[in-house]
Amino acid sequence: MIKIFGHTAPDTDATCSALIWAWYLNEIAKKPAKACVLGEPNTEAAFVLERWGFETPELLTDLEDGEKVVIVDTNNPAELPANIGNADIRQIIDHHLLCGGLTTKGPINVTIRPVAATATVMYGIMREPALEQMPDNIKGLVLSCILSDTLEFRSPTTTPRDVSLAHHLAKDLGLDTKEYAAEMFAAKSDISHFSDAELLRLDSKVFEVDNTKFRVSVLETTSPQTVMSRKASLMDSMAAVAKEDGVDQVLLFIVDILNEASTLLIPNDAVKSVAEKSFGVTVDGDTVLLPGVVSRKKQIIPNLKA
Repeated sequence: MIKIFGHTAPDTDATCSALIWAWYLNEIAKKPAKACVLGEPNTEAAFVLERWGFETPELLTDLEDGEKVVIVDTNNPAELPANIGNADIRQIIDHHLLCGGLTTKGPINVTIRPVAATATVMYGIMREPALEQMPDNIKGLVLSCILSDTLEFRSPTTTPRDVSLAHHLAKDLGLDTKEYAAEMFAAKSDISHFSDAELLRLDSKVFEVDNTKFRVSVLETTSPQTVMSRKASLMDSMAAVAKEDGVDQVLLFIVDILNEASTLLIPNDAVKSVAEKSFGVTVDGDTVLLPGVVSRKKQIIPNLKA
């Protein structure tokens, strides 16, 4: 059995891409496979799973030595199980920069393409009869991944391939992309049952810049005021989360999907300095607005300076 999984803090693309490729391996390649997650999927991913009739994939907490795996939506060892180096990695399918650090037991297929969603990569490497046989619920997952990772085509990571494929799938499914994306984003914006610490880890990645470790957290929402109403308690929780996670600072970017801007919370002088050096802004207070900044991959991480 091949276990398929994406990164920790699983979002829609990580969660659903594992299911998409599990369908492909089981039904087309005739190889036994099972989708897994490395944490609780976010609220948008949970909505998508229910919408298209899927159970939440099995939670994977560890790997046995030699266990067969396929990694999707990441190639960063820091986002994978601790024992990933002893697993039998069979394939990597991703759309992020190449991090390095993974070792394999032999040559493998690695596909990393500069598109907005891993699901777009997967669709592109499938051939007939896979595309002819793809059921509507799998098409729905592919469409959901694209709309999520492109913020309905607002993100600078969006490519013509993503847009074309999304519209093609939406037509097949009889969906309006704008209406369906609004449903997804409404689900993503519901953060009521998460603690502050959970929110800070919900959609986050750990990066090291100039010997400084950051947990870079992003909350994409159509209701930024809902997150901002918890500003004080979120900032109070940042130091504890940083200490527990072994990082120097937690950076929380609240992405306003509709207005295409981010607000970075400024809990201390160190984060203030990071904001000013990274984004060329002057910080006066405990928040700073970053117009046009919506992508962690293309606009936040590449600009970070410690």
